Amino acid sequence: MATAKLSHEFDLDAICKAFPTAAQYRPEQFPGLCFRLRRPKTSTLIFGSGAMVCTGAKSTAQAERGIRRVVGELRGKGVVIPKIPKIHVQNIVAAASLGGAIDLVKAVYALGKTIYEPEQFPGIIHRMEEPRVVLLIFANGKLVVAGAKKTGDTYTAVDKLQRRLEEAGLISYGRLTPSTN
Repeated sequence: MATAKLSHEFDLDAICKAFPTAAQYRPEQFPGLCFRLRRPKTSTLIFGSGAMVCTGAKSTAQAERGIRRVVGELRGKGVVIPKIPKIHVQNIVAAASLGGAIDLVKAVYALGKTIYEPEQFPGIIHRMEEPRVVLLIFANGKLVVAGAKKTGDTYTAVDKLQRRLEEAGLISYGRLTPSTN
């Protein structure tokens, strides 16, 4: 997710009329206009205040392209936008797999800073301090990393988590363990 702030307010009704297929605006349901692009495949919320929020991008570069493209489309219909706004990446969400099963009950104790309520949610919610991200950890080894500001932070978080779980012996990669009969 990336944000940008344009220097002036917008008439969202006029934008919606100018882009009947790309823009959707229902002020009684939500105060922002949703501007959908096919390339890059993103949705940008535009608020009357001039704030923009781009979601759905597969990379930070794609989010930036999405905002620049929306600004270009608006300019093409006569909306005065003096300069390209400064774009800020606010949140990167990534999915990963550790390739093995995780003992969630033991992982709660090994990791600390976790929430695990299996009746409510089937995974651990782990708040990592460095990098500052939240990880959703599932028993099948799948992960969701949220809250990163840089793509590299997602890789760092996954590597760090995998090392900690391996050191604690909490990932089973499908190897058979010898029986102790």
